[in-house]
Amino acid sequence: MTSSDADRLRDLALLRRVRDRMDREFAQPLDVEALARGVHMSAGHLSRQFKAVFGESPYSYLMTRRIERAMTLLRRGDLSVTDTCFEVGFSSLGTFSTRFAELVGMPPSEYARRARTAGAGELPSCVTKQVTRPVRNREAPAVDVHLA
Repeated sequence: MTSSDADRLRDLALLRRVRDRMDREFAQPLDVEALARGVHMSAGHLSRQFKAVFGESPYSYLMTRRIERAMTLLRRGDLSVTDTCFEVGFSSLGTFSTRFAELVGMPPSEYARRARTAGAGELPSCVTKQVTRPVRNREAPAVDVHLA
């Protein structure tokens, strides 16, 4: 193994650590500089390497995790949109609503309303999670889901 291979493996392990931290601490105030400091990288290097390895910037990844969690909370139905916004780590309802609509295709209030009227328990939660996973516009092909 060459030293460049070893460096690449080390960077990959550090990037996984950053991703795992975002998965665990998505509701905490996280920024690229703090994430980079945690793995002794510059913010620019972390951003470039993260995007090269995972296909999206650290910021986009974190926003997607937060929106996924928000979708789960809104489907559960026991929190308002505002409470959900703060629960998943947003500090602005406007930013939350904008990001939610970008990723899900509808505002969070509409999503919550549809979740309530769809009827609880129609689909297993594992299917619901897969079918409703947010996808950034134009980043993935549309998938037709046929449930028998």
